[in-house]
Amino acid sequence: QVQLVESGGGLVQAGGSLRLSCAASGRTFSSVAMGWFRQAPGKEREFVTAISTSGVLTYYADSVKGRFTISRDNAKNTVYLQMNSLKPEDTAVYYCAAAGSTRLVRSNALDAWGQGTLVTVSA
Repeated sequence: QVQLVESGGGLVQAGGSLRLSCAASGRTFSSVAMGWFRQAPGKEREFVTAISTSGVLTYYADSVKGRFTISRDNAKNTVYLQMNSLKPEDTAVYYCAAAGSTRLVRSNALDAWGQGTLVTVSA
């Protein structure tokens, strides 16, 4: 089992940037695919992005493609989400998650979730 802790959320103006981090412990980090999801107020949790165990393969939701970048540092057991050109509609609690493969991440078949970090984008 892997434990996940997110950090880096906060308040930012539209057009600004934030970088989220997710520190993992427990199960060997390099053996799990990672992803980010988000849940806006009154909405269901949605997939944002996923990254393979090696970091070579990445996937993005259309709504964030070209603005968000996922990366991972297996030596530091950490996955990152760089968010640029933020919009008010990006406001949400962001969760990192782990699964056996990026297909499982994208299918919401997850082994572990973090507690979430709030991102608020003001207009």
